Amino acid sequence: MYAVIETGGKQYRVSEGDILYIEKLPFAENDTIEFDSVVMVGKDDEIMLGNPTVNGAKVSAKVLKNGKAKKITVFTYKSKKNSKRKMGHRQPYTKVQIDSIQA
Repeated sequence: MYAVIETGGKQYRVSEGDILYIEKLPFAENDTIEFDSVVMVGKDDEIMLGNPTVNGAKVSAKVLKNGKAKKITVFTYKSKKNSKRKMGHRQPYTKVQIDSIQA
């Protein structure tokens, strides 16, 4: 069984036992999260689509870690203008493990 959930403005295809890095959520480690915005649920040969979400479907997950991704460097410049700027960014994330899918 698998499901497509929506969180942080993105959609993820998940199965039980999957580990995901999603946009940061305001939960502590070892907390349990329930995602109610389930867009699609698939079982064997059957698919349930939502309009926009599947009624009564939930995906439970456990928060494993909150952290920041590796630093990326952004360098912008304008040629012949002696203008340059170097910036860095670290995206915060929440690492979750999918426990169960109820359809």
